[in-house]
Amino acid sequence: MTYPMIGESKTMSEICNLKGVILAGGLGKRLEPLTRITNKHLLPVYNKPMIYYPITTLVDAGIKDIMIVTGGNNAGDFLRLMGNGADFGLRHIHYTYQRGEGGIAEALNLAEYFSDRSPIVVVLGDNIIGGSIKEYVEKFKKQKNGARILLKKVSDPERFGVAEIKAKKIISIEEKPKVPKSDYAVCGIYMYDHKVFDIIKTLKPSARGELEITEVNNAYLKADELRYDILKSWWTDCGLPETLYRAASLVRKKEKA
Repeated sequence: MTYPMIGESKTMSEICNLKGVILAGGLGKRLEPLTRITNKHLLPVYNKPMIYYPITTLVDAGIKDIMIVTGGNNAGDFLRLMGNGADFGLRHIHYTYQRGEGGIAEALNLAEYFSDRSPIVVVLGDNIIGGSIKEYVEKFKKQKNGARILLKKVSDPERFGVAEIKAKKIISIEEKPKVPKSDYAVCGIYMYDHKVFDIIKTLKPSARGELEITEVNNAYLKADELRYDILKSWWTDCGLPETLYRAASLVRKKEKA
């Protein structure tokens, strides 16, 4: 299947404003009992709620038009905590609600109306990095179409989407492989042109019953429209007790430096 191009003569930044989407749904079952009475993304990571970090990541990259996709029984707590985003220098934050757990791609699809055909930067709400993504966002803005992802070497790639690289090109991405073809994990930070929503509509649920973001990335890869960078700073998710503790330790070390 082919998808319409944004345009051969213009870059993303010349077409429309870049928007940000933070995916903060899910039930966080792997963190129970911590998540029994609250959303995972409202848990503390050192001295701030987890959700503060992806918002700061986007704002630091110059993105001020942001939507948060949340879910579960505590969605209203996001609004009580952050309001319209004044703590981040924002005038407004958009919110939408995901019912159930249909996967990252399903959650992202809820932001189609918000995107209004603008290119978007997507951050998973439990992903925290030690530096800025501004330089990668600037590269994405210079693209004429397609997607851009960030990779990082990890010791446990079987937990993530894993990119196989040959001759400095990604040749495949596999979701949570039992035998990874590399130790390069796909970070939970994705940059897409407006075609992402056309792609999501073609997806079918995986064996896990979810619409997988890896399949979105593979669609761009198949179309030769996927670019990547190796993330220079540290990166971690917060989906397990061990990684939640690691995130707090890394943030503390950064703040005390």
